[in-house]
Amino acid sequence: MNQDSVKQYLEEIIETMNEGLFIVGPDGRLSMVNSSLERLTGFSRRELLGRPCTVLNCDACRISRREGRDHWCRLFDERKQNRKRCRIVRKDGSCVDVVKNATLLMDNGEVIAGVETLTDLSELVERDRKIEELSRHWDTGFHGMVGDSPAMLRLYAILEKAARSDAPVIIFGESGTGKELAAHAIHTLGWRAERPFIQFNCAALNESLLESELFGHVKGAFTGAIRHREGRFEAADGGDIFLDEIGDVPPATQVKLLRVLESKRIERVGDNRPIEVDARVITATNRNLERMVAEGAFRKDLFYRINVIPIHVPPLRERTEDIPLLAGHFLADIRSRTGRGPQGLTPEALRLLTAHAWPGNVRELKSALEYACVLTDSGPVGPGHLPPAVVGGAAGACPPPAPEAPAPGAGWATPGQRPGPHPALPADPRQALIDALLATGGNKSRAAALLGVSRGTVQNRMRRFGLDLKRVVSGPGS
Repeated sequence: MNQDSVKQYLEEIIETMNEGLFIVGPDGRLSMVNSSLERLTGFSRRELLGRPCTVLNCDACRISRREGRDHWCRLFDERKQNRKRCRIVRKDGSCVDVVKNATLLMDNGEVIAGVETLTDLSELVERDRKIEELSRHWDTGFHGMVGDSPAMLRLYAILEKAARSDAPVIIFGESGTGKELAAHAIHTLGWRAERPFIQFNCAALNESLLESELFGHVKGAFTGAIRHREGRFEAADGGDIFLDEIGDVPPATQVKLLRVLESKRIERVGDNRPIEVDARVITATNRNLERMVAEGAFRKDLFYRINVIPIHVPPLRERTEDIPLLAGHFLADIRSRTGRGPQGLTPEALRLLTAHAWPGNVRELKSALEYACVLTDSGPVGPGHLPPAVVGGAAGACPPPAPEAPAPGAGWATPGQRPGPHPALPADPRQALIDALLATGGNKSRAAALLGVSRGTVQNRMRRFGLDLKRVVSGPGS
């Protein structure tokens, strides 16, 4: 078969490729695509041909255009790109990771087109995600959030999925649950991670100052406006803007915020010239926005615009099994910051922490442990070191009583855990480890938090003492 025959069947040959392929002209418009690109992007051939290649919304191309390059595309400067990892946006708004290879087609030194192939990395990314999810069972942190309860694992999974999209996200949750950590995780996991993350509390200012902070102002817009000022949306261009306490935005500002979300343009206070901004909007609230909409206190159209990906952060009372991990995490943080602090918690202190309702959620727990560390000179945190609210007002600020030997057979249990012997920090480290494992139902991470050591230390001690977890938890008769 000669070369002319091969060229005749070139289109059929391209259709056999697993990689998405397209040809783009010097004017930036798509002139040819294959079926694999249709499957990869969700766009039909008819929807792609003749349109600018920016329809694929590639993150690498967006960065290139912001750099003020000589050409609209980096390829036309570099002439070739090999194995460049980037992310495109599909027709349904979801993002997909790809590897791009591209080259220019030349004719007598003149550029006639660029040809690019995109290899889908979804399976590889999903495998890495599963590995990370499994590893979280052994770690105590997910972008600053601590917990391995089912409720938190579900939260981590939806945060990862939300990060792959570019749609608005709203985070619901009570005060102190860590909504700002969830917002930052979305930013860190998303394709805008290298761009700004601007955080702003909408309840912090009155209406006039709020608009100035969000959208900026020009010189002379109001008394005291002595110079032009960039707003938070402009500062977030290319990245993410996190608007906390969105339910406290006054009605007039809600109208302007809706306009920004729909047009991706802002107007500085005192000016009527629109400024384009490309910022993903993440909002958060501890209020019931649906009820506020029904009462006329919050615009329905704005609610629908920001409520595209709703995420609920669970209160601490719904994940009490995470309290030992959280307590261990906060105590370790206090020791690293101050160079001193208690080593772990007594079982009774942990029982009180687990039984408390925590209306202030994780923030209240952290404050309670800060309080306890001030009162604890050495040894573990006991009931007498905890704030009065946690112990039911029972002399929480008094010095702790002298330790007493546990009565034979004395035991304790936290909700959902098996009762075991009272681990009263005996002198025998082997017995202390056994008691902690029994008290936590065999959970090594929570046993580590109880003992004030790392999970790795618990594993090392189990090997050193020749302890089998199943035999320890089941008892000597099993």
